[in-house]
Amino acid sequence: MQINRRIRDSEINAEGVVVSSISAEKQLNRLVLASMLWEKQFYLDGDNHAVLIKSLVPKVDPAKVAELAIKARSEYKLRHVPLLLCRELARIGKLDSKTLFSVIQRADEMGEFLSLYWAEKKSPLSNQVKKGLALAFTEFNEYQLAKYDKASALVSIRDVMFLAHPKPTSPEQEALFKRVADKTLKTPDTWETELSGGADKAKTFQRLMTEKKLGALAFLRNLRNMVNAGVSESAIRLYATNVNVDRVLPFRYIAAARIVPQLEDMLEAMMFRSLEKAPKLPGKTVLLVDVSLSMFGTKVSEKSDLDRFDAAAALAMLCVNVCESVEIHTFTTATLRVAPRRGFALVDALRNSQRPGGTHMGRAVSQANMSKYDRLIVITDEQSQDSVPLPKGNKAYILNVASYKNGVNHSAWTTVTGFSESVLEYIRVSEQE
Repeated sequence: MQINRRIRDSEINAEGVVVSSISAEKQLNRLVLASMLWEKQFYLDGDNHAVLIKSLVPKVDPAKVAELAIKARSEYKLRHVPLLLCRELARIGKLDSKTLFSVIQRADEMGEFLSLYWAEKKSPLSNQVKKGLALAFTEFNEYQLAKYDKASALVSIRDVMFLAHPKPTSPEQEALFKRVADKTLKTPDTWETELSGGADKAKTFQRLMTEKKLGALAFLRNLRNMVNAGVSESAIRLYATNVNVDRVLPFRYIAAARIVPQLEDMLEAMMFRSLEKAPKLPGKTVLLVDVSLSMFGTKVSEKSDLDRFDAAAALAMLCVNVCESVEIHTFTTATLRVAPRRGFALVDALRNSQRPGGTHMGRAVSQANMSKYDRLIVITDEQSQDSVPLPKGNKAYILNVASYKNGVNHSAWTTVTGFSESVLEYIRVSEQE
């Protein structure tokens, strides 16, 4: 993404297309919204995305920036972008302590904010920064402080306390702050600390489940460990019915089912629960899923255990659940309609719909354009062998699950490159802007 070049009341975007110019406030909103896709790493390598955000903050009403920072953290569930917005407000002397307090919702975010604050050079903390950190510090209990008090952190929990000077609100909290100062916080009771201490695996997992201390992601990641350790399948299945799965997305279940296929029915039931409350995309969505040869066998990243088809199938499963009405087609050399099944049945339907061959995305889009739709979504690696026509309407998206370089391009298509489980939430919110 780059700063658009102004031509009177219009601009040239990254695609070389003339578009209407937008205000700094709207551009900042769009940049923050796009951060939903790769927010964890978006500013760490000096990416233009963060440079743009930094350049826009001074041009926008500070109250609007503060409102956006709180919205990004509370509604969009972003962690790093709101901290960056707060840092830039502090840079121009416009940060309110209550904004920083609202943005910091995890104990480690205090240290992360200070790391970001000093990323360019060490400088004194403003009074509003100190007040915001002090307010936030008093909100965390011993478990939360100890859990995120990691030796690898650039700024420790103890450092934050000495810099911000939070005032304890009770004798118990005063004793807690003394334990922070003395480095005597009680070790948090997590599966990592238990197992690293040599505890019996089966007994540890059983106890953590009994005490409801195993989160959904930790539960999914440790299914094989629990099975291999001898935890009874009945205990695993019972825990699966009650664990909070609100923030777990389909690709997690696909990865887990590959490791413990005997629990696929349990994983599917968990997935359906996690999608029950997902906001809907209104109207009719036509979904085109690439099943050409290049979609199979190539991982979406070096560390991932998902290939391009797995990523596409995960997004398709999500589409079926969040789209008010959906029509699904697969394409390779030919384009074929697929029943909008749910869960792992959809993965099988997509995989077995036709034999993988070449990639004729243009033919698939042309066929889709023959029907009426409110939204067109293409999930592909973009290795098309034919030219791709313009879509009908302005709600058309190409989700490229192959690229290792993240980007969001706006022209006739909105092209999102780089696999992200947040892409449909990005589409939903961007259509409301």
